[in-house]
Amino acid sequence: MSVAFDEARLAAIAGEVPVGAVVVHEGLIIAKAGNRTRRDCDPSAHAEVLAIRAACQLLKTDRLPGCDLYVTLEPCPMCAGALSFARIRRLYYGAEDPKGGAVDNGVHFFNAATCHHAPEVYGGLRAQEAGELLRTFFRERR
Repeated sequence: MSVAFDEARLAAIAGEVPVGAVVVHEGLIIAKAGNRTRRDCDPSAHAEVLAIRAACQLLKTDRLPGCDLYVTLEPCPMCAGALSFARIRRLYYGAEDPKGGAVDNGVHFFNAATCHHAPEVYGGLRAQEAGELLRTFFRERR
């Protein structure tokens, strides 16, 4: 989770919403990313999606059933869908996102009958730190 926070801080320095993600396979970090929507001019360039893409490229597969994803913020519907289609084994996230989250808030994506795969979910890891990182980022932009 510390590396995910490092990626979130780097994203903030670049003017991106400070969210970071890492994919872990067999105890090793195989991919990491921070949000890059502005830099890449790509609304799908969320940290989770970028980390999943990098992990799939490294492992030369479109599925990551033996992998876990750590992210500083509860995934949105798009990212929850990416986790599901990638068959991520476990999701660990920091702060809940009551407005945009889709795991324990909002649409509860993994509980939907149309969800193909639901990872084990562990939320609230370093939630206060993750929340403060986001609050500070947005406070400085107002």
